[in-house]
Amino acid sequence: MKFIKDIKRYKDYSGKSAFKMLLTQQGLWALFQYRFYNWIYTSRLPKIIKLPLLFLGVIKQKGIEIITGISIPYSAQIGEGFYIGHHSGIIINPNAIIGKNCNISQGVTIGVSGKGPYRGTPVIGDEVYLGANATVVGKIIIGNRAVIGANSLVNRDVKESVTVLGVPAKEVVKNDSRTYI
Repeated sequence: MKFIKDIKRYKDYSGKSAFKMLLTQQGLWALFQYRFYNWIYTSRLPKIIKLPLLFLGVIKQKGIEIITGISIPYSAQIGEGFYIGHHSGIIINPNAIIGKNCNISQGVTIGVSGKGPYRGTPVIGDEVYLGANATVVGKIIIGNRAVIGANSLVNRDVKESVTVLGVPAKEVVKNDSRTYI
């Protein structure tokens, strides 16, 4: 189960028990909410059951968003081992795709942008690190093990195992995310 791998990532960082983390980590609150309603969204439950549950999920997601400042819609696709370093100001578009074992920091936006055929949401690879207040927008691909520096605006594809920084983000070094993840 993906949520178990999420908890393991948090435990690896903090060394705290799973119970203590579930009580104190706002990122886990948002992830638990997301994982539960994403499971319903992707399940084969009959619509007569699924739709009222998803309506309840939208209401509960807004509550979590108000409490934690983290917006993760149930329709986003997020791989296992997702880690939210610090809560607040995190917005993920409902159509975003995020790979396994990714880290995001406070203030990160993963959203829609562009015009015509370039309009869309990002596809983020595995083991990607997104620094504080990074904005990743548009129909772009972020390669595996990429590092997005703090306060960067990424609106173009990012190669695998590189670090990008700036507004707009540019490759600054061939350095992967291993030291961050």
